[in-house]
Amino acid sequence: MHLAVVACGDRLEETLVMLKSAVLFSNRRLCFHIFAEDSLKPEFETKLKEWPSSYTKKFESNIYPITFSVGNAQEWKKLFKPCAAQRLFLPVILKDVDSLLYVDTDVLFLRPIDDIWHLLREFNSTQLAAMAPEHEIPKIGWYSRFARHPYYGTTGLNSGVMLMNLTRIRSARFKNSLIPGGLTWEEMLYPLYQKYKNYITWGDQDLLNIIFYFNPECLYVFPCQWNYRPDHCMYGSNCRGAEDEGVSILHGNRGVYHDDKQPTFKALYEVIRDFPFEDNLFQSLYYPLQSRFLDTVHTLCGRIPQVFLKQIEKTMKKVYENRVIVYLGANHRY
Repeated sequence: MHLAVVACGDRLEETLVMLKSAVLFSNRRLCFHIFAEDSLKPEFETKLKEWPSSYTKKFESNIYPITFSVGNAQEWKKLFKPCAAQRLFLPVILKDVDSLLYVDTDVLFLRPIDDIWHLLREFNSTQLAAMAPEHEIPKIGWYSRFARHPYYGTTGLNSGVMLMNLTRIRSARFKNSLIPGGLTWEEMLYPLYQKYKNYITWGDQDLLNIIFYFNPECLYVFPCQWNYRPDHCMYGSNCRGAEDEGVSILHGNRGVYHDDKQPTFKALYEVIRDFPFEDNLFQSLYYPLQSRFLDTVHTLCGRIPQVFLKQIEKTMKKVYENRVIVYLGANHRY
């Protein structure tokens, strides 16, 4: 399973915590594709090597420089946050990778990556990428109120968690507002940016919304629990999938891991960050989370702690069964 992330500026710790959450719960082996500024490369290499061997054997990592294959590199770097536009070029750079999960640095996995990876099998013959809606309610969604460019569906898309069949993306021709015959992914990016650059607010996410507005048949939409953000609870709970199944992937955008505006999100980030790798998951991760959540019940997101705990509890039980019960059972046979 291939996981890609782009890290620039002060995102080293955040990225490492995201990767840690991926390794803690995944079942199959992972391959990390980390795109980072040159100054961060040695730090990533050093920190990842410090993880215990029981976890480092679960993944391999590749670290790449920030590169843009078409257009003006300085323009791309200034598009929204530093280096965020790099994700648009993943199909072009990772030519030997068939499928990929891209996530922002401020994402945390609360269940195995294997589970979202399985969604690739649900793509129909025209679908080549998957994202969640930007919002569940059009009347309070950003795109439906403020966008000055085309966007997908009624509320637009959030690109912080994006599952991609890169092979299909590389071979497809995309309808667009530039020429009638269609363009390849790489051909389309820079002209599309040039046409809409004065109208986009959220950078590469807006460009992806424009692309899938013209090519809706290419997109698989997964539900909000796979990209759960403060917007899903700060105005009252509006992600039914998370209420029913629990949060699968947490996306702490708006910097909520690092301030006190959403203490529930911050608690999850800090508990995973501080979890000692070799410790017991229930004692050193789940119970501290429960304790921290008691302090957040006065907030709208904190009123629904079961939404945040349901999947992580289920995942830890499976990890426990795999590592302890199966192991003991094997010994018992001898």
